[in-house]
Amino acid sequence: MYLKNDYASPVGQLTLLAKGESLVGIWFSDQKYFFASYSFEEIPTGTNEIIDQTRVWLDEYFSGHQPSIEQLRIAPEVTPFRQAVLEVLKKIPYGEVWSYLDIAKKLTDQSNAKNWARAVGGAIGHNPVAILLPCHRVIGKNGKLTGYAGGIQRKQALLDFERGQA
Repeated sequence: MYLKNDYASPVGQLTLLAKGESLVGIWFSDQKYFFASYSFEEIPTGTNEIIDQTRVWLDEYFSGHQPSIEQLRIAPEVTPFRQAVLEVLKKIPYGEVWSYLDIAKKLTDQSNAKNWARAVGGAIGHNPVAILLPCHRVIGKNGKLTGYAGGIQRKQALLDFERGQA
C-alpha cells in the first residue's frame, strides 16, 4: 500500500511517497514530474516507519548534519538503467559536484562515456527521490548548473547550503 506525507523544508514543500516499508519517492510540490506516474489524489496521506525515518533524515540534513542514507530503505520504481544511474548518485560526496560525464564514466568505459552523458542526464532529470539521491550535485561538464526538476534556484540553494556546511 502506498502512503504519502508532506514535509516542509527550508527550500520548499516536499511530498514523500512510501510503498510498504520502502521509500519510493520525494518530490518538491512544484517540481517538474511531480509524483511522476502515481495517482496523487488516490494515495492516502499517512505515516509509517520509513516515512518517519525519512523525516528524521531530512531534519538532520537541514540542520547541517550529513546523515547517511544507508539506514533507509530506498526503492525507487524505475527502469534498470535509471536504477544504475541512481546508484552512482549515492556516491557523490556531500558538498561536492560531479558532471553528467563523470557519472557516465562510472557506468561505461571511457571511450563510450560521452555518448552516455545525455542518457544519464535524462535519468537524473527523472530522479524520483530528490535530495536523498543527490541529483542536485550534478552539473554540466563546463562547471555550469544545468537542469534540475526542482528548479535551478533550488539546486543552487542546496549546493550553497552543503558547501557552507561541508
